[in-house]
Amino acid sequence: MTQTHSTDDPDALNLPRILCLHGGGVNAQVFELQCRVLIAHLRSSLRLVFMQAPFISAPHPDIVSVYGELGPFRRWLRWQPDHPEIEPEAAAEMIRSQTRRAMDSDPGMGEWVGILGFSQGAKIAASLLWTQQQVTEQFGAEEALTQFKFGVLIAGRAPLISLDHRLQHPPPIVDAALLSSEFKDWPESNKGDHVLRIPTLHVHGLRDPGMEHHKILLNNYCETGTTSLIEWDGGHRIPIKGHDVEAVTLEILKLLKGAFTDTRLPN
Repeated sequence: MTQTHSTDDPDALNLPRILCLHGGGVNAQVFELQCRVLIAHLRSSLRLVFMQAPFISAPHPDIVSVYGELGPFRRWLRWQPDHPEIEPEAAAEMIRSQTRRAMDSDPGMGEWVGILGFSQGAKIAASLLWTQQQVTEQFGAEEALTQFKFGVLIAGRAPLISLDHRLQHPPPIVDAALLSSEFKDWPESNKGDHVLRIPTLHVHGLRDPGMEHHKILLNNYCETGTTSLIEWDGGHRIPIKGHDVEAVTLEILKLLKGAFTDTRLPN
């Protein structure tokens, strides 16, 4: 089974890399098509690598009319009551293993600098960052699955998920088996062990019905001073209009610049 999709341009193999996580009920191929304008804007600066979620899923209703023939479709988490139950550690291990395989199998040689996700993929992206942060602090950087410098969270919603069984997660952090609709322990502030301190860019569609939960992720799960926000006039989808994508591109490139010292900046 193919784990990743990425641009075939040989000149991109040495560029810094971003791991890209699709939404629930989609797949890597569809997400790459959805991100085609963003890819074009970043082509000279970053290699975007699109990975598959571990679990098979019915297609998300929003993509059926355009991408319905491009299955099978996949998901990261349970979000429907009819999705089969799974033990938390088994679910977390599936996500970790899929992430490890995707990164190991990509032929690129540039540093893995960031992670980008949309919707359910943004939740997992932020959760991988939080898990990386906690594992690094408690067990050392060599024990962490990833060493990402930043995250790009498009329509990402709280709560975050612990993806390492060694961590004792605080109440605002959930395990990988819980339906999000069952979660009640919302944090009152962005103070505490649940808070993500790795820099993140948040991209919110002003007409997205999930905006309330997107704002909770931004305001209550991320440390003040580590975030940037782009709001655009759209719903629950990837921005594709030129001026919207240019705004996102500019902020991603700022994060990329901040990820390197002056002597390590990519050409």
